[in-house]
Amino acid sequence: MSDTRRPSTLRLLFASSHPGPTVTVTVLAAVVAAAVRHPWWLVLLVALAVVAGQLSIGLANDWIDADRDRAVGRSDKPVARGLVAVSTVRTAAVVTAAAAVVLSVFLGPVAAVAHVVLVAAGWAYDAGLKRTVWSVVPFVVAFGLLPVVAVAAGGDGSWPAWWAIATGAVFGIAIHCTNVLPDLLDDAATGVRGFPHRLGLRGAGTLAFASLVVAAALVLGGQLLGDDPARGTGVVLAVVGAVVVVVLAAAGVRLVFAGRPTRALFRLVIASSLVLVVELGVAGARLVA
Repeated sequence: MSDTRRPSTLRLLFASSHPGPTVTVTVLAAVVAAAVRHPWWLVLLVALAVVAGQLSIGLANDWIDADRDRAVGRSDKPVARGLVAVSTVRTAAVVTAAAAVVLSVFLGPVAAVAHVVLVAAGWAYDAGLKRTVWSVVPFVVAFGLLPVVAVAAGGDGSWPAWWAIATGAVFGIAIHCTNVLPDLLDDAATGVRGFPHRLGLRGAGTLAFASLVVAAALVLGGQLLGDDPARGTGVVLAVVGAVVVVVLAAAGVRLVFAGRPTRALFRLVIASSLVLVVELGVAGARLVA
């Protein structure tokens, strides 16, 4: 007998929070925090603050876009399907945003401000910037600040190396462009014309995967250059990681020029982010300016 039970409200809210990006961003922050040798409790606090902020951004997106998602028949959105009330998603978005702010306070002043600005950037995107040429700005700001949140946590005066901040900012461009590409037609039908929409499929796709290559080059340079370059196994892992990201980027460009703007493009970026986060973990102390 098939199970026809309705999913719980908690599961529906999690599905409305854009769980893929939420988990990825949280893992990125936690790995960076661990790589700079923060104590375990501080790594956990960074993860909790970041996951709360990312949940709020994802929930706000589905709450604000509920009518638009219904209009284009988004079957992957519980709100659009009527499985969960808009008011419930809105409340969850506000509660998780408040939790993110409260948790951020315990990270120290620099990390707290950086994280609050990061979350505000995500909400600004949801609230209207996504429909403008400036839609990429919140992603550049948010991902550029992510290393600041992870490294500066604890309030000991630590600051991430410039290349770590630059890597996050560039990576934000790749995330934004590939996440939007499968929805170009739906967005056009509902009046959304952000930065990737103006570039078109090939333009935005090429920029996204070129950004990945730049991010890989920044991480590689950060490990091999400077006062404390990687040695031995660290060099091998750094080079292999960069090569893997370049190969994934090439596969992405091939899909783009084949005219297939599927979710596979976003998954390639997520896979690349996991490779880069391993490299950042290897970089360790080199992440600190």
